[in-house]
Amino acid sequence: MKIWQLHNLLDYWKKLTSGSVNRQILGAAITVAIGTALVKGIAVVKELVVAWKFGTGDALDAFLIALLVPSFIVNVVAGSFNAALIPTYIRVREQEGQKAAQKLFSGVTVWSLALLGSTTILMIVAAPLYLPLIATGFSSEKLNLTFKLLCTMAPIILLSGIITIWSSVLNAGEKFALAALSPASTSLISIGFLLAFSSLGSFALVAGLVGGAVLEILLLGVALHRQGISLRPKWYGFDPHLRQVSGQYIPAIAGSFLMCSTGLVDQSMAAMLSPGSVAALNYGNRVIALPITLATTALSAAVIPYLSKMVAHQDWKSIHYTLRHYLKTIFILTVPLALIFIVFSYQITQLLFQRGSFTVNDTHSVAQIQFYFAFQIPFYIANILLIRLISAMQLNHIFLQVDSLSFTLNIVLNYLFMQWMGISGIALSTSFVYLFCFFYIFISVKIKLKKYS
Repeated sequence: MKIWQLHNLLDYWKKLTSGSVNRQILGAAITVAIGTALVKGIAVVKELVVAWKFGTGDALDAFLIALLVPSFIVNVVAGSFNAALIPTYIRVREQEGQKAAQKLFSGVTVWSLALLGSTTILMIVAAPLYLPLIATGFSSEKLNLTFKLLCTMAPIILLSGIITIWSSVLNAGEKFALAALSPASTSLISIGFLLAFSSLGSFALVAGLVGGAVLEILLLGVALHRQGISLRPKWYGFDPHLRQVSGQYIPAIAGSFLMCSTGLVDQSMAAMLSPGSVAALNYGNRVIALPITLATTALSAAVIPYLSKMVAHQDWKSIHYTLRHYLKTIFILTVPLALIFIVFSYQITQLLFQRGSFTVNDTHSVAQIQFYFAFQIPFYIANILLIRLISAMQLNHIFLQVDSLSFTLNIVLNYLFMQWMGISGIALSTSFVYLFCFFYIFISVKIKLKKYS
């Protein structure tokens, strides 16, 4: 009986996710969302262990500031390979075959390793200059710990670059499940280090990051090898395809910078406030980040391959319909979710974090921060859809226009709201910035689609 029910369920799934492009996107998004939900569920357990072990103490403050620059580089420099590579990779594969696509993949791998390697060296060499600036309120002892943590976690940049490119190629082949599930390795290994080697302190978190990335590379590498894709980097020179990728890469960095600069600015300015402010801001965004990451990861992985195909065929009518359909769906689903976090912020924070080193005072502070962060949810997720469409249309220069405005706006609002509301003002400022970005990009996209149509 159970086998028959499972067979009927699989038949229903195939009918639901086959046929139109929107149904294929839905199927891919659901697959990625389920995988990401499992990953984030494990990540929540890791965060509970971190809260139990560290509370909002100096060790966690130092780790978070040390992680700030590598994370920013990974999200902006490494993460931009996805937006720059996939539209060209799919077009080359569709029009010239797998051999030409393999050549592009190998060239991008070599190019990215060289870029990320030099970026990592620059990050370490320049650390004595920028760390005192982004950790203004840290004592010399705490700043020294931050530098040691930064140097120890430096390999994560190269490892994450490889993960990004390999995951992108898997998604381009419409193999979404493994790329969505593999990040769980980092949380699992981090939990293991925190429980088994608690004497390492915040260095246990670093060991979890690096060890998890190595395991993730092994999993993705096996999957690509089974698809007949060679993992050996080989340089063929800057051929026209690689030049096209590099031409889209700089504007793609601007798009990633748009989504990531707020975190860099926010935590840097939080370090100017009382001790524990960086950790409190981090906790306040953790639970909000769960549905955001779930939705944006699913959209990013699922939408861009299909949008790239539609752009390649200049099917502007379908693109317009898909954009309208998914924006409507995003707001229908995320506005009630945001309201839940706004209304029940204190109860959620108390239930998840208030234990061990995490005190009642910490709960009050973090709940207020989470309250203001919740307003960003619908606009952040909608921004991701718009950004992926712009990437597929290879119009990444639009990000250059909005980037400088949003960056400046974030700094100004952070400063003004900090004077009025303290650390909670940074959370409110972030929500305002994503609201501004949504309307700016939405209007720009509508203008471009109208012109092409």
